[in-house]
Amino acid sequence: MTAETFTVRMGVRSYELDPQLHVNGAVYVQYADHSCYACVQAAGISVEELIGSGIGPVNLETVIRYHNELRGGDEVDVSCVWVWGEGKTYRVEHVLRRADGEIAAEVTHVSGLMDLQTRRLVKDPVHEWRSRAKRPELLGLD
Repeated sequence: MTAETFTVRMGVRSYELDPQLHVNGAVYVQYADHSCYACVQAAGISVEELIGSGIGPVNLETVIRYHNELRGGDEVDVSCVWVWGEGKTYRVEHVLRRADGEIAAEVTHVSGLMDLQTRRLVKDPVHEWRSRAKRPELLGLD
């Protein structure tokens, strides 16, 4: 299963810049996380209710591939595509694209849902996400 692409636009803020005036590397991950959170909300899922039910999303691995720099004043479109396989984990892939169309970076997470009591990954994250989503197609669960 692969999701339709969800995208959110953000503006680069001055406090996100490093001494060379590019976006600090950690901010790319924050942009990806923001896109994922916005996608989950657009799918109709309350993260507060998810956590209240005893499970929460976790990133297990994050890879950043830089292509072109982002600088102060740039606007960036950050996509969010969920890629499902078998088992306890799934991937969430993000492309960060400048307003001029150039790809600035790609951020990929290997993620899962953690049972907050046992501190173990839930066995069927597909079921947990699908059962909560009003728009499961945004999560690749149509």
